[in-house]
Amino acid sequence: MGQLGFFDADKRLEALSAKGDPLEAIDRLVPWESFRAEVEAVVLTSDELKKSSAGRKPFDALLMFRMLVLQALNNLSDEQVEYQVRDRLSFSRFLGLAIEDSIPDSTTLWLFREKLAKAGLIEKLFDCFDQHLAAKGYMARGGQIIDASIVPVPTQRNSRDENAELQAGRTPAAWKQKPAKVRQKDRDARWTKKHGRSFFGYKNHVNADAKHKLIRHYAVTDAAVHDSQELDGLLDTGNTCNDVFADSAYRSTKIEGRLRASGFKSRIHRRATRNHPLSNAQLKANRNRSKIRARIEHVFGAQESSPGGRIVRTIGIVRARAKIGLQNLAYNIRRLVTLERLAAA
Repeated sequence: MGQLGFFDADKRLEALSAKGDPLEAIDRLVPWESFRAEVEAVVLTSDELKKSSAGRKPFDALLMFRMLVLQALNNLSDEQVEYQVRDRLSFSRFLGLAIEDSIPDSTTLWLFREKLAKAGLIEKLFDCFDQHLAAKGYMARGGQIIDASIVPVPTQRNSRDENAELQAGRTPAAWKQKPAKVRQKDRDARWTKKHGRSFFGYKNHVNADAKHKLIRHYAVTDAAVHDSQELDGLLDTGNTCNDVFADSAYRSTKIEGRLRASGFKSRIHRRATRNHPLSNAQLKANRNRSKIRARIEHVFGAQESSPGGRIVRTIGIVRARAKIGLQNLAYNIRRLVTLERLAAA
């Protein structure tokens, strides 16, 4: 078998387009150049800007960001996404790479994401895309739905004493003499229980608008943080409706008061207490609210059913915030493609 030639590759790409390459739809709808200034301001250091034209040039910052988005769309490891870009024509075309072009390796991608993570840039890029959504007519409408989802990380094999030290914010004494071991331990992730099962990792707290099911705000914490603690930071004053939907875990007298004071209307589920069961009217109201609130489960369900699921294979909350933020951005990108397809039908 001979080497793949230019015209052979071109024909294969045409065949991919004819079959409906989903990455082409994403490429058309995302305003990639709008991210360039923010990304380059972080990743291009003064030394890099002063480099002469001689020698190997750094990879384009926007190409690297697109590679991170591609990684998040498929929840691939750094090594996996490097391999897939080398192996798949659709991936390399999405990045604007020809067959003869150099491809960023996994280490280069890791270093690039580290710079974005440490600068807290993923949140800014997420907000930048949200502005693009609004400009295309997908403003936050119909009220807002607040919820949280557990994002697991690989389980840490620690002793009870070590876990107790970590929960107290201290590094176990036995680890201090083993810096290599410390680097492989996630000291920020925490255990929590849900429906009787234990989970280790982080939480993705999100606000999705009820109309479009787009994520408007998010926050990342360790898994032990109660859902309601992040409510205030997630509220969206830009939603055209002041209704706030959430499950009963968010309901308290203080939260109800804060919502009223801020001009929001609580649609949080009521819950029964000992000797005070819900009335028929309250049960009916909960059922009506559930019809709206269930839409956020579609958001988490879409993330869970995407390739690789939601698991994060990083160490530390700074990196987890970057990875989960990219997953949220990837969800909104996919959702935009769906909304545009439905609008055209």
